[in-house]
Amino acid sequence: MVISKVISLSLDMEQGKLIVSAARFELTIKRLCHQILERHLDLKKLCIMGIQERGVYMAERIRQQLVLMLGSQPFDYGKLDITFYRDDFRRRSSPLKASTTEIDFLVEGRHVLLIDDVLYTGRTVHAAIAAIQDFGRPEQIEMLCLIDRRFNRHFPIKADYKGLAVDALDEAYVRVRWKDQHGEDQVILYAGKIDS
Repeated sequence: MVISKVISLSLDMEQGKLIVSAARFELTIKRLCHQILERHLDLKKLCIMGIQERGVYMAERIRQQLVLMLGSQPFDYGKLDITFYRDDFRRRSSPLKASTTEIDFLVEGRHVLLIDDVLYTGRTVHAAIAAIQDFGRPEQIEMLCLIDRRFNRHFPIKADYKGLAVDALDEAYVRVRWKDQHGEDQVILYAGKIDS
């Protein structure tokens, strides 16, 4: 079940609007994990990759929940840095900060599940698909996101698993906050870009 929300932007720029509370956040993670298990009966073929940086927070939460549900970790898990695969890599006025790719397995013939917190233009996922090719040729690549901003795509990329679809104006900004970093799990919609 995909929950869709059309948001009107009469928002306070500083305050924002809470669109996912901590309780709903937890339920959404569990639902996404059940959907993964429904599609992937043979978890030995599955490898989960969080896209650095914010996608890793989401991927780690998915990994933890799957381990709780299964009692073990029968799938490969990694972190993918896409910095040098981005299409704006050379167009920036200041250098991009690279993260670390942590993948100690090949993806040849495997089912890769890419995870990010927000799917917006599709450029991040496009770069991630290019980066994955360095580790082999996967049989299948799927995408999971917590928030799908589906009306803002620049590339023909879709989420196979999504927590919430948010239809908001282009200048709106979705911020996912994590308990480990911010004290509480929640998703907030702002009228425009905010400082991190």
